Amino acid sequence: MPGPVAKAPWALARSAQAAVAAAAVTDVWRAVTLRAHRLHPQDTPLGMSGRASEVYVDVATVAIVLFLVWFSRCRRNARLLSPTPLAGSAAWAVLAWLIPVVHLWAPRGLVLDVHRASGPGAAEGRDRVLVNVWWAAWVGHALALTAGALAGLETSLPYLFVTEFLELAAGALAIAVIQRVTARQSAALDATRPLPGVAEPPRPEADVSYGPGDQ
Repeated sequence: MPGPVAKAPWALARSAQAAVAAAAVTDVWRAVTLRAHRLHPQDTPLGMSGRASEVYVDVATVAIVLFLVWFSRCRRNARLLSPTPLAGSAAWAVLAWLIPVVHLWAPRGLVLDVHRASGPGAAEGRDRVLVNVWWAAWVGHALALTAGALAGLETSLPYLFVTEFLELAAGALAIAVIQRVTARQSAALDATRPLPGVAEPPRPEADVSYGPGDQ
């Protein structure tokens, strides 16, 4: 059972949520600025679009680091909460997000595993749908970027709308997933702690039998 030091990582969750939101908004700014430069290079200097890309890379890196730290902490708590071992190792739970191609499918299972192990919930089916929709939006965004680059659609307005809509949707859903997993762990960990000021019930005295001559 979780010890007294185990607690839901709310500070990390809030930091990761803020960073994910900032990364999603910054990516929209980067994409719009880059498209404007390609269409009207004389009106939108390359330096402006380059700076937008640099800012996005910095913000996205911070978001990735905070998310992985939050996820690692949640996974550690889930191992304490669940009687069933979690799949993979602690190192794999981080590396799976960073390995090309593998990062398109393996992390989804890791998130679902941590979500399941974080405690019982009446809306578990709905939460599973939340994870699946988030992952579909994230993978859809990655595939749309690749397909658009191969087809030369970087200046297409419909292409920009689709990719950035998927980016914003994936960011909003990621924030919801972080919230749900952290809240689930918070409720489960609080349930394992004794209420303050409640003393342990007294143990019944042992039944002592006296033999002849003992009284």
